[in-house]
Amino acid sequence: MLALGEYHKMTIDRDVSPGLYLRDEDENEVLLPGKYAPEGFQLEDEIEVFVYLDNEERPVATTLKPFILKNGFAYLKCTSVTKIGAFVDWGLDKELFVPFSNQVTEMREGSWYLVYMYLDERTNRLVGSSKFNTYLKNEDIDVQKFDKVNLLVSHFSEHGAHVIINETYQGLVHKDTIFEDIRVGDRLPGYIKRVREDKKIDVLLQPEGYKSVEPNAQFIYEELKRNGGSLPVHDKSSPEDINAYFGISKKLFKKAIGALYRDRQINITENSIELKNQED
Repeated sequence: MLALGEYHKMTIDRDVSPGLYLRDEDENEVLLPGKYAPEGFQLEDEIEVFVYLDNEERPVATTLKPFILKNGFAYLKCTSVTKIGAFVDWGLDKELFVPFSNQVTEMREGSWYLVYMYLDERTNRLVGSSKFNTYLKNEDIDVQKFDKVNLLVSHFSEHGAHVIINETYQGLVHKDTIFEDIRVGDRLPGYIKRVREDKKIDVLLQPEGYKSVEPNAQFIYEELKRNGGSLPVHDKSSPEDINAYFGISKKLFKKAIGALYRDRQINITENSIELKNQED
């Protein structure tokens, strides 16, 4: 049987009135409804589809891209609440069911929630849960300092932004290292700052130390070129002004302009930074 909640590469086997029947290498079959048939298809063409259960609990394929995959997380909108639970929009015709028992707090129609999706082995149905922390285990950690990772912002606390790292671990971006507007549900790159002895992971939104200087220096150089060679910020500017212009901390800004100055690319004045005349 084809695994639910996953993408499959399949071959178009035959064209029938409900749609296209697809088969895989193991001769498993699934129906792709006609409205999802690719334009100009031919029998034996290979196609990638997502497989889930339709409203009659039958496996069905779609070329739509769901917002979430099995054993993954996504920020989803609750579309309705019934006597048995809530339903959230995950980008497909049939909405994802979230039982009351899987809700941290009772979901409300129109509100957004971070949801984990898994296959309920008892019912063989894809089910959602807003109790996402249950599915995050900081064990057998395979990330280390300086690693670039994928982040999903799960919630905020007095300590900063709590994030899901590579769909697997919990991490924290400390509030004093956040220099951009981020919100729950945002997906963005991050960098491992430290894996603690207690398995907690500190994360940065900018590369740390020397690894950050070169890209920031190049970015500032390009911004100067786009703005006629001068910008009204300098090493004495406030952190807020620097962040407004470049979206980075003052510490990283000073390292970057220091690198540009040493490379004789800019002049630093009392009121601005300016591209240097290369003939000087």
